[in-house]
Amino acid sequence: MSLRIAARLARRELRGGLRGFRIFLACLALGVAAIAGVGSVRTAIEQGLSDQGAVLLGGDAQAEFTYRFATPEERGWLEEISTELSEIADFRSMATVTREGETERGLTQVKAVDEAYPLLGQMELDPPQPLSEALAGDDLPGAVMAPVLADRLGLSPGDSFRLGEQEFTLSAVILREPDDAGDGFGLGPRTLVATSALAESGLLAPGSLYETQYRLLLPPGSDLDALKAEAETRYRDSGVRWRDARNGAPGISRFVDRLGRFLVLVGLSGLAVGGIGVSAAVRAYLARKTSVIATLRTLGASRNTIFLTYFLQIGALSVLGIALGLLLGAAIPLVFAPIIASALPVPVVFTVYPGPLLEAALYGLLTALVFTLWPLARTEEVRAATLFRDAMDSARGLPAPRYLIATALLLALLVGVAALFSGDARVTLWTAGGLLAALVILALAASGIRWLAHRAAPAARGRPALRWALGAIGGPRDTAASVVLSLGLGLSVLAAIGQIDGNLRSAISRDLPEVAPSYFFVDIQPNQIDGYLDRLARDPAVGRVDTAPMLRGVITRINGRPAQEVAGDHWVVRGDRGITYAATPDDRTTVTAGTWWPEDYSGTPQISFAAEEAEELGLSLGDEITVNILGRDITATITSFREVDFSTAGIGFVMTLNPAALAGAPHTFISTVYAEPEAEAQILRDLANAYPNITAIRVRDAIDRVSELLEGISGAVRWGAAATLLTGFLVLIGAAAAGEGARTYEAAVLKTLGASRARILQSFALRSALLGAAAGIVALGAGILGGWAVSVFLMETSFAVVWSSALGIVAGGVVATLLAGLAFAWRPLAARPAQVLRARE
Repeated sequence: MSLRIAARLARRELRGGLRGFRIFLACLALGVAAIAGVGSVRTAIEQGLSDQGAVLLGGDAQAEFTYRFATPEERGWLEEISTELSEIADFRSMATVTREGETERGLTQVKAVDEAYPLLGQMELDPPQPLSEALAGDDLPGAVMAPVLADRLGLSPGDSFRLGEQEFTLSAVILREPDDAGDGFGLGPRTLVATSALAESGLLAPGSLYETQYRLLLPPGSDLDALKAEAETRYRDSGVRWRDARNGAPGISRFVDRLGRFLVLVGLSGLAVGGIGVSAAVRAYLARKTSVIATLRTLGASRNTIFLTYFLQIGALSVLGIALGLLLGAAIPLVFAPIIASALPVPVVFTVYPGPLLEAALYGLLTALVFTLWPLARTEEVRAATLFRDAMDSARGLPAPRYLIATALLLALLVGVAALFSGDARVTLWTAGGLLAALVILALAASGIRWLAHRAAPAARGRPALRWALGAIGGPRDTAASVVLSLGLGLSVLAAIGQIDGNLRSAISRDLPEVAPSYFFVDIQPNQIDGYLDRLARDPAVGRVDTAPMLRGVITRINGRPAQEVAGDHWVVRGDRGITYAATPDDRTTVTAGTWWPEDYSGTPQISFAAEEAEELGLSLGDEITVNILGRDITATITSFREVDFSTAGIGFVMTLNPAALAGAPHTFISTVYAEPEAEAQILRDLANAYPNITAIRVRDAIDRVSELLEGISGAVRWGAAATLLTGFLVLIGAAAAGEGARTYEAAVLKTLGASRARILQSFALRSALLGAAAGIVALGAGILGGWAVSVFLMETSFAVVWSSALGIVAGGVVATLLAGLAFAWRPLAARPAQVLRARE
């Protein structure tokens, strides 16, 4: 009976239209739309990767070998299970161009292919021509190159350049490479040549750093799971990595998934900001309905009936707001699909995906419940006597315990759902904790601002506009609380993201040591190392040279169990890792546990493991690690842990073995050179001319390449933060609109007492500016604290306050509050005092 009566009353109340609920609907819709939009784009990318997995991979399946080509037996099995096979070698090298005695060099990622490449998709070249024709060349072997590298080296089709000791003719530039996204991150632009043309280049010598990939086209109906299991069994001891078209670009897929989940958490922050506006709108609406509620109580309506009446009404409006958000979230990606697709290097399939929409709807529903239950609970406190006094303002601060418990449970459910969908409970809890801490800080700050304004008002005698502004801020109404909470939370989120963004982009260059290496040199052959070191030893501009033998291997087993079964998706076991050997630790090696092997040790293999990574993997002294190197399994016992600081930009290996364990294994040397900047070019020229096969990686160029990637990430995060700020501004407008009646009455009283419109407007402007500055300063403190926590504890980078972003936040708070306040000041100023004062009688 109570529910039926409440539903009838709620339906009648809704006939009054949406007056007072526009901000409510806008906040809810915007938050839901942001989450739905991000989820829809993420799903569109994932669907595109799934649909085009074979094209991105370059075949239905791929077997990858490190440092070697497949043996005849291994290749025989691959040919047996496939209808077509293509062999590819991938490595880094230096493209060299000599003109008029001057030599220019550029780092490039070389892909050496056979006649079958590409198995799927088409290479698009400029000028247009078949790839086989472009690679055949005329007098010299042909090559095709990424436009950015050709421009950097000043090359045009028909010009020649050198890779290692082999000359090539540039036949065309690459417009589109079908499997480019599946190849992952590279430090240099692409150059593509025929494998047969590299026979005399010296680039694929034993021990050189290269990978080979065998792409397969499989017969229709092939069982991918069975083939994967057979490949893993057959090649278990040879270090082969197998993947198929179901995961054609694993690096991109993993990156998109994690970035999408993070952006959803940013969207949730925006939804929390909108929740403040939702709560404020409900409070303002119920304050206007105080007399209606009191009348219903006089007529015998129970507390439960009244609560249900407004709960159903707010619930219906919440559903409307969520529906609007879902429509926007589904439509915006479709509208901007061409722009998004052209900006992405991977295929996308845009359509309406129910999954992200359901996720956004659930977030919106839980947020609406969390932020409306508290103000709705206060309807129970309105009594019949409220017809003669303002009970909503005099009601107790906290609702009944059952509502507090329900709100806490809903909040826990919201955080739990976010942790489940994001897949990262740690980041979700940090986000939720940061938002809760920001709300507490802002609430305390609002109380402090009111107290300061109340105490400072008497000191402003002789300055009426300032005194009126301080009096309004420190008065009995919650002017300070509404502005500080509504704007402050949005600015706090934006400030935190601004600090994280700025520190993320500058972390690499800032965290480099004061003395960083100028170059990494790789692929130094054993017969070249003495001459290499001699050239550098004679150069007074060279301050330090570090060298180490280097191989690459794959951790296949830990204590006899498959490595990924033990370590999950940890980066150390996800691919091949650099490995070195040493008879004794050098003077920069710190052993943290265990002991190093004797210098002449020749017993069973022993390994020294990086301490931090060992702790993350749960390794202990005495554990056994099986590493596959060049198709041979080596099982070594961990006898020591040591500190490895990868942030120095120097040489660092997760694993170091005793020399006897790798005796006879083909390998090269890696080296870092610390030199004066003005000597770097000459060092590169001399070494590249003497040893054309050596690849030089300039540390600054590598940093710039990674920074480009981080810039794309931070750009996406900034768009998410912009949506959050827009929500906060809408909430601020709602707060300003809600206080318009009070300002109208205030202006009427001041006019009656002789105040001019200009002075009243000045008072309103000062009030808004002071509140905006206060909100900005508090938000800045909360944002810097949040940015520091995320940078130090989650991203494990150093932190420095980005003052340009910080000062912009404070200025933004002042401007936003000033604009919102002035926008709702004209009607109070225009109102006639007599009409306003009579209406209050």
